[in-house]
Amino acid sequence: MPRLPKQAAFAALVVCVALAAVAASAQAPPSAAPATEGPSGRIALTRWTLALDPADRGLARGWPRGGFPGRAVSVPNVVDPIDIKGRAGQRNYEGSVAWYRTSIQAPTSGQYAFSFSSANFNATAYLDGKAIVSHHGSYLPFEGRATLAPGPHTLVVRVDWRNPGAQSKQGFHRTWFNWGGLHGAVSMRPIGQSELLGPSIQTTLAPEPAAAVRAGVRATVRLAVNVRNNGPERPIAPSGALTGAGQTIPLQLPAQTLAHGQTAAFTTSVTVPEPALWSPSHPNLYTLNLSIGQESGYAARVGLRQLTWHEGRILLNGRHLELHGASIQEDASGHGDALTPGDQDTLVAELQTIGANAVRSQHPLDPALLERLDAAGILVWQGVGPVEGASNWYSTTPTLLREAEQQARTAALAAALHPSIIAWNLVDEVANNGRNGAEVSYVQTLTKWLHQHDPTRMVGVDVWGDHPPVQAGTLYRGVDAVAETDYTGWYDSPQLSDAQQRAAMRARLLAQERTFAGKVLLISEFGAESNTLNPAGSPGSYSFQASLLARHIAVYTADPKLSGMLIWDLRDYPLVPSFQGGSIHFKLPTLRLIEGINQKGLFTYSGAAKPAASAVAQLFKPLPQD
Repeated sequence: MPRLPKQAAFAALVVCVALAAVAASAQAPPSAAPATEGPSGRIALTRWTLALDPADRGLARGWPRGGFPGRAVSVPNVVDPIDIKGRAGQRNYEGSVAWYRTSIQAPTSGQYAFSFSSANFNATAYLDGKAIVSHHGSYLPFEGRATLAPGPHTLVVRVDWRNPGAQSKQGFHRTWFNWGGLHGAVSMRPIGQSELLGPSIQTTLAPEPAAAVRAGVRATVRLAVNVRNNGPERPIAPSGALTGAGQTIPLQLPAQTLAHGQTAAFTTSVTVPEPALWSPSHPNLYTLNLSIGQESGYAARVGLRQLTWHEGRILLNGRHLELHGASIQEDASGHGDALTPGDQDTLVAELQTIGANAVRSQHPLDPALLERLDAAGILVWQGVGPVEGASNWYSTTPTLLREAEQQARTAALAAALHPSIIAWNLVDEVANNGRNGAEVSYVQTLTKWLHQHDPTRMVGVDVWGDHPPVQAGTLYRGVDAVAETDYTGWYDSPQLSDAQQRAAMRARLLAQERTFAGKVLLISEFGAESNTLNPAGSPGSYSFQASLLARHIAVYTADPKLSGMLIWDLRDYPLVPSFQGGSIHFKLPTLRLIEGINQKGLFTYSGAAKPAASAVAQLFKPLPQD
């Protein structure tokens, strides 16, 4: 990363909604495929009208009621995914205001939910002119609800992504371009007499599988789900099945009596004999279906796997696990962060090309991309909570601190079913023992909460490798895994000889191992910018990048105490239009870089493989996948 910044009617209602969904999907472009996980009865809302409002006059003009002129777009959408350089790029980066509207048809009267995967940055949704939900932030889901009469209605969303500096101070640091718009999937669904919310699973294997002995292993799967009763007081008993690998395991959750409006947690455990376990080399998936009669349902693809860690070692299904891969940005040329299924497939294919078994993201990933990573067997070091940039922490007031904590909880709960996620990373590039007490409090609070709510995954933090603590403070006390950046040979000591660089890398690893003894250790970032503007062999050239990455990988592979290495970055990406490489010019004043683009990728922004991609693949592919 650069140093920069009503009961009887419900069955008929679901049928009508399903027919409407078929009609809508027939008109939708093929790129608008939502994630498969979620409640039943959802309709993807993909066809919208977009109107720009740079002077922010839409509210005064009554635009929440709809009726404004505009152009047809498909959602997810970025308002301007093209301009990233020069004056136009700077204006685009600074942000604007835009309005989206779409027409919906309610087949019968009742309550409906409108779900948004993400919008950047401040968003308010209106139904027939009345606000139903407001949200700020990026890469976080939110939902609004409204009671509708049968017939047509107008859904409008106002999105304001002005002033990325202010976004940073609210805990949403822009680690890449400030793409604006309704860049996540949108759907609507009818709300019935009950709802199934936030399911999660935990898998325990017995007997504990040895490294090469799996015969006779059985999985105990604990399922939990929240149920909300929207009907009269009554006993409710969710049921379902876990289906896969030629097996169908019935699920019956014990009944509980719920009052009207009450939400309660339901749990059950089942045994799966000879399970088809999920791992990078065998990413087996089961279909989870849950329902409450004909009232409500929920479906997802899940993986059965046991993740444990002890004395700095990660075990997946009882076998020692080491991570090797790269970080990604959800970004594609011409689409920004409103990725199409094809864009997501390409990201996964690029990870597979370099032989990666793991990927790191600073932000919560889109649900559909996570589903692809599940299916590909690629492990995820998932960032949740504020992304502040090196050594920063803006969430210092009680309100901002509460929002930071809620941000992390929301992200973790939304992605709880994905087997690929093995760690929740709470902070990005923390320096020393934290910038202040608020940052320490945030990490401690969320670490405790995550250990209680999700013991199947590690809690991690990313440390700024230039300023690690000599002695670990209370911020790290309950954390399971610590990752550090190491830019030896780039930001740090680019003029050193190859041997001196390798010695510097080993010294940093030894220091990390002393400071964080007993914890799972990773290198979260390493790499160098590269393009065709610099002479071959010199810093900034393709050959320099490839050789530097090879030196890092050789050192890391030789260290038995290290559990992972993640290159920065998989693909080049646009940053602030004025970006010229950050602090590297203090060390390499003659370096030539392309303004506005971070060029540490193994692939160019247009998707062409650099020589480093092949060099990394030769080193990663022989490594064990799991």
